[in-house]
Amino acid sequence: MAYAAISKPSLHFNTKLFTGNGTTGNAQTGVGFQPDWVWFKNRATTDSHALYDSVRGVTKRIQSNNDTSETTQSEGLTAFGADGFTVGSANAQNGNGNGIVAWNWKAGTTGSGTTTGSGTGKAYTYSVNTTAGFSIVKYGGNSTAGHTIPHHLGAVPECIIIKKIDGAAKDWVVYHVKKGNASALSLNKTDATFGGTGRFNSTTPTATVFTLGADDEGNNGSQQYVAYCFAPKKGYSKFGSWVSNNNADGAFVYTGFAPSFVMLKESDGTNQWVMYDNKRPSYNQTSNALFANADSAEATDLGVDLLSNGYKIRATNNQNTGTYIYMAFGQTMVGTNNIPCTAR
Repeated sequence: MAYAAISKPSLHFNTKLFTGNGTTGNAQTGVGFQPDWVWFKNRATTDSHALYDSVRGVTKRIQSNNDTSETTQSEGLTAFGADGFTVGSANAQNGNGNGIVAWNWKAGTTGSGTTTGSGTGKAYTYSVNTTAGFSIVKYGGNSTAGHTIPHHLGAVPECIIIKKIDGAAKDWVVYHVKKGNASALSLNKTDATFGGTGRFNSTTPTATVFTLGADDEGNNGSQQYVAYCFAPKKGYSKFGSWVSNNNADGAFVYTGFAPSFVMLKESDGTNQWVMYDNKRPSYNQTSNALFANADSAEATDLGVDLLSNGYKIRATNNQNTGTYIYMAFGQTMVGTNNIPCTAR
């Protein structure tokens, strides 16, 4: 029987729901760990997504639904806590009376160094969680194809999400293993996969580095970037794909664990980046969708059933006969020390 790589996944990823109060110093606990990447969305309004991480620091906001550079939001996320975070009065993270969702990932081991590969080496800083296969890397570009960025995962990343954080606005860039090193996607757009040679230099990531092309979206010589890197972990995370059958009774996507978070995108069509989690369901189906590329409020969307070993596609996310990619995090059915649970 297969065993999980992580005995308690909720110590590495967790979704936190709370009601905003519109005041400064709203401390939220119950996450289960000190988060290093927190992704907020006001579920009731058209406020933009707000993403913060411990490498760039508190109050430093980027937004998944647009191409704008990092901004300082003094009333955004104001502190990372041992069991959560503190937010200020900004509506996107703490709108008075609004339901807020915060998705939280743990990194934690920090360091710094100099980038490698072609061109001038640039300083970088990072925070990594090798157990959960997640790292945050802030680096400087060098405008040279073949520039390599250490990710410190100790395993090959299968998804990398990059954002230019200063200078002129540029799109987000997404590498996904199922689309390959010559392709890329934009997190802030509904666009299909496009040729990504200028983004990832047609070079597959290794267990130590990922390789950049010379495009400004990931490697301008005078700009700074942040990269969120993910390697799969058995029983906790998976980065895969499926082909739609254009039927309301859609495909079953096997992950090997009970998903607690899924983000999916039709990679060869112009559909949205749809986000689901197990804290916002209705009945048996997860029907409350948010969209990484849009500022829209939470939508009723009978899109997926989150199951014990994967998820079942419903009509909304099963259009045409296209290929969909996904990233999923969750928890396998195991007990203490990875001993599988048995039915009683």
